[in-house]
Amino acid sequence: MASTQGAPSAQGGARVLVASNRGPVSYEVGEDGSLRSKRGGGGVVSGLSAIGPDAGALWVCSALSDGDREAVRRGAGEDGVLMLDIPADVHADAYNGIANSVLWFVHHMLYQTPLEPVFDAEFRRRWASYETYNRAFAEALARQAAPGAAVLVQDYHLTLVPGMLRELRPDLRIGHFSHTPWAPAEYFRMLPDDIAGQVLRGMLGADRLGFLTRRWADAFEACRDGFAGGPGATRIGVHGLGADADFLRARAHEPDVEERMAALREEIGSAPDGTARRTVVRVDRTELSKNIVRGLLSYRQLLEDHPEWRERVVHVAFAYPSRQDLAVYRDYTAEVRRVAEEINSAFGTPGWRPVVLHVKDDFARSLAAYRLADVALVNPIRDGMNLVAKEVPVVSDEGCALVLSREAGAFEELGEDAIAVNPYDVVGTAHALHEALSMGPAERADRAKRLVAAATALPPARWFLDQLHALEEGPAGQPA
Repeated sequence: MASTQGAPSAQGGARVLVASNRGPVSYEVGEDGSLRSKRGGGGVVSGLSAIGPDAGALWVCSALSDGDREAVRRGAGEDGVLMLDIPADVHADAYNGIANSVLWFVHHMLYQTPLEPVFDAEFRRRWASYETYNRAFAEALARQAAPGAAVLVQDYHLTLVPGMLRELRPDLRIGHFSHTPWAPAEYFRMLPDDIAGQVLRGMLGADRLGFLTRRWADAFEACRDGFAGGPGATRIGVHGLGADADFLRARAHEPDVEERMAALREEIGSAPDGTARRTVVRVDRTELSKNIVRGLLSYRQLLEDHPEWRERVVHVAFAYPSRQDLAVYRDYTAEVRRVAEEINSAFGTPGWRPVVLHVKDDFARSLAAYRLADVALVNPIRDGMNLVAKEVPVVSDEGCALVLSREAGAFEELGEDAIAVNPYDVVGTAHALHEALSMGPAERADRAKRLVAAATALPPARWFLDQLHALEEGPAGQPA
């Protein structure tokens, strides 16, 4: 069921273990049958790199693609990575059927409650797969961990792992980090009582739980107190993941980014008087919580309310398809395209396309847009953090104004120097865009400087190491 490539010996075991659905590497099978690997990024990858090659670390993850599964079958994985070849149907039920279609929807408060959710027999069948999926991780971690090892479990895909692992290996120091918001208690109660109890007991199997903001930690504690009867022994910590400024700035000045900047400038064009057009930039996955459609409607409202901006501004919108195996996400992506085309049809002129929309993922092009941004629009309905809100000010060449939803986790750190918006208020967001576009260069530069300082306060490597140190320094125990 699992590849043993890169796994520590049974005698020694790993001293630091990370568990997540997606690992730091993925594989593709070439036409000639060869395996090609691709490294991922992010805070956990940076953190594991920071602890060094002699730390005895192991990353346990799921084989997600056919290439990943082939790598497992060939025993061709990387040192320090253990891929679990969980049956594809079990993974699909656990990942799409529960994690992305239930837990994600609860924590982001996305349900249209007159019609959903419906917790029927099919839900229970999928929940059984979610339990199986979590148990596979718990058993692998139990096998691979050295006595007293530190285990850092990641996110809503693996909420049951801490409790399961605690039963198997009470000697371990177990942490869990939530990269999403946590639902308010009254919304969390939407889950069937036994399922809600399982999630909370699973989480409370950890010695320590980490959240991106105090708001999400408080929401979890309210759920815990209401469902589980009180605090127990599990400690709670807050770690606001920041942008990796050094990496972003270096990567943003490589030749492929310069090429994409030139192409974007051509797409944006110049105003009729020959001056450079202003840019409102957004970069998101077409995830329902990102609120891309209302962002487009707000831009349309700006053009209606302030005709002086017509032909002088372009909305550079990168909306990269996400979870297209779920119908609701395919429909949402189609709606993003439709609204963008409608705006271009209604307002466009022979020399001006009001919305420059790209839907093919291209990191270099995203960085090019960051550098060109006069205004960054980040208006999620609800977001655990939202690193784009932190990354754009870091990379923007001239310093950008930030229009930021008060429902983004990043608002806790950036709200003082951003222009705050209610993500549901299209008219209010249009006013905010006008304010941001009208901001004088001195004020914009001052705000941008403070935004960058806040955005980089806890860079990814330190974010990871802070959690690891807090877990290792605290008392190991058997939380409730």
